[in-house]
Amino acid sequence: MSTPHLDARPGDIADTVLLPGDPLRARHIAREFLDGVVEVNTRRNMLGYSGRYRGMRVSVIGSGMGIPSCAIYATELARVFGVRRIVRVGTCGGVGDVALGDLLLAQAASTDSNFNRLQFGGHELAACADFGLMRAAVDTAAAQRVELRVAGVFSTDCFHGGDPQLLARLLAHRIRGVEMESAGLYGVAMREGFQALSVLTVSDHLQHDAHMPPTQREQGLARMTALVLDSLLPAGS
Repeated sequence: MSTPHLDARPGDIADTVLLPGDPLRARHIAREFLDGVVEVNTRRNMLGYSGRYRGMRVSVIGSGMGIPSCAIYATELARVFGVRRIVRVGTCGGVGDVALGDLLLAQAASTDSNFNRLQFGGHELAACADFGLMRAAVDTAAAQRVELRVAGVFSTDCFHGGDPQLLARLLAHRIRGVEMESAGLYGVAMREGFQALSVLTVSDHLQHDAHMPPTQREQGLARMTALVLDSLLPAGS
């Protein structure tokens, strides 16, 4: 059955979903990496597709920007469509000793959002990645000799403005990436009982005012997407 945000039919969506923020990036991933692609969602222009990657059925759907939007899609994918693995593939701003194009695996996600507290009785929730997905990504990167940094990230509600001391706080706690969704995704995964992971490409550096040009951004995201898809394949594939 459809939801207010997804017009897919039962069976349209695979039990493994890649969740980029940008719906146009979802379309690009589907066209570049999947075979037998079928469009499964157009509601609210949050484009979604299903297909196969080396025989594995997988869907890719945009989540929109920020924790509230990401949480809506993750919750409905799990509750209504039975999705069991969701991997966010996105970009982040770098902090500290990371460079443009680096791949970050978000082991845990701190946040200035109140979202997880609302779900957890006002208490702090340790929003962490699923260990199985994380280990598979790390092992795949090692086997393919792809540099992958495991680090904490910070999910902010404020793209502009916010805490003027934030960068100093992040550096003091060795957090290496800033984005807007991972803490919410991890919180929903813990509540709903599915596996979740965020893998991010550093597209900007927040201290150096450095930004990836469009061509490098596209190539970096392709490298990240291929690594994630390979890590999700069944053993022996």
